[in-house]
Amino acid sequence: MLQPTFLRDNRQETIDRLAKRGFDATEAVDIIISIDDSRKATQTELDGVLAESNRIAKDIGALFKEGKQTEANAAKVQAGELKERSNLLQEQLLSIETRLQDRLYQLPNMPHSTVPFGRTAEDNQTVRSGGQMPTLAKDALPHWDLAKKFNIIDFELGVKVTGAGFPVYRGQGARLQRALINWFLDEARDAGYTEYIPPFMVNEASGYGTGQLPDKEGQMYYMPADEFYMVPTAEVPLTNFFRDVILKAEELPVKLTAYTPCFRREAGSYGKDVKGLNRLHQFDKVEVVQVAHPDKSYGILEEMVTHVSGLLDKLGLPYRILRLCGGDMGFTSALTYDLEVWSAGQGRWLEVSSVSNFETFQANRLKLRFREGNEKPQLAHTLNGSALALPRIMAALLENYQVADGIRVPEVLHSYTGFHTITGA
Repeated sequence: MLQPTFLRDNRQETIDRLAKRGFDATEAVDIIISIDDSRKATQTELDGVLAESNRIAKDIGALFKEGKQTEANAAKVQAGELKERSNLLQEQLLSIETRLQDRLYQLPNMPHSTVPFGRTAEDNQTVRSGGQMPTLAKDALPHWDLAKKFNIIDFELGVKVTGAGFPVYRGQGARLQRALINWFLDEARDAGYTEYIPPFMVNEASGYGTGQLPDKEGQMYYMPADEFYMVPTAEVPLTNFFRDVILKAEELPVKLTAYTPCFRREAGSYGKDVKGLNRLHQFDKVEVVQVAHPDKSYGILEEMVTHVSGLLDKLGLPYRILRLCGGDMGFTSALTYDLEVWSAGQGRWLEVSSVSNFETFQANRLKLRFREGNEKPQLAHTLNGSALALPRIMAALLENYQVADGIRVPEVLHSYTGFHTITGA
């Protein structure tokens, strides 16, 4: 979350950088500055009233001691009027602060200087690619047909039990899914991340802390009876561990990982993008999160991208890394890399990971700070990435590794699955 002082001191820079998102921030920034002016004026007046009230309170006691009853009673009347005025000003200040906070919550993060201009995914920049494209037989199938052929994922049963977007994994499909989760977690552990099992539901404060609220309120599953939200990603609980926390500089970076099921309404999705495993309402994902020193966060971002691409290298999947343009970037991100794998059965690229640096945007909301020695605490930087999201990884594995008598399993997973080939047995 951006702050009024920064917006006031860097008004034109803020407007120019947010323009990379295709977002005209001129009116929004000016409104925020105006509201903050009102907040400052009201706070100044309130401080003056309270100071005068304190002075008069001292005078009343002295006047009574001096036997000046009339002057003391007059001062008491004045003190009562000042108290009413201070109460009114406190109410006004609270209202102004609420309006200011609401406006600030609606302003997206400023893109990093390296973020390209652009409105859609077509404007994203390819940074590099890896892996080799598979050569498949002419009768190669998309993953939804392979899932049915080998009886490893049942989409219709998921519809029966819940609805579209809730597949049922069975047999070797379930074992492969579990193998991927365990392998991703072990790889994160080996890279220095501490594993957690967080809650799969969060409160409203957590949603605001990482920026899902109010931006993606309509995309989250909400339980009004308890005022809880199902997690859209493990990023939310993991990052909120540090809400209202002051870390020591020597504790940075803090590295966390977790597996969670993720729940997203995906309202408005349709067509080929939702077929099979392409877009689900419930899916599994391993997340990596870091809390970093601002001077080191962009080096850490590159390390995180390398970690994720290393997983794809070990799985033998062809992939590409994209630097997202401003218009395709998430609300809270300063810089995002997307990693996409090639889906041979569909003949298209599928996003399997987003790795982002949020700079101080989330830390501002969370009041997440660190202290160097005896210096004043300063805001940390937060980063996260999918390492990895399973549905599209599963789709690519099924499609890219299909052979005449089944689906081969990448060698790195053999000790996790207990089998080398999916045959549907």
